[in-house]
Amino acid sequence: QVQLVESGGGLVQAGGSLRLSCAASGIIFSINAMGWYRQAPGKQRELVATITSGGVTNYVDSVKGRFIISRDNAKNTVYLQMNSLRPEDTAVYYCYGHNYWGKGTLVTVSS
Repeated sequence: QVQLVESGGGLVQAGGSLRLSCAASGIIFSINAMGWYRQAPGKQRELVATITSGGVTNYVDSVKGRFIISRDNAKNTVYLQMNSLRPEDTAVYYCYGHNYWGKGTLVTVSS
């Protein structure tokens, strides 16, 4: 059974940082590209960042230079380091991989 479990969300002031984690089980993690998406209230889910099995990363323009996606294949975990957070980053953040979604973790950035 495939499971993706996110953690690390919370409330932070603008300009602060958070690190999200996504622990995967039930898949051969090392060969899968992984991604982080987010969905703000009243908006569609959008891609935030992806990382290939080889470590190549890609970001949506709005987070470039502020967010860093990384992975630890030994721990079957993908991370999203979020710096210089803005109120507009407020959303539920979802982990995606192997055609599966996690349940999400809420990030709230106060102004």
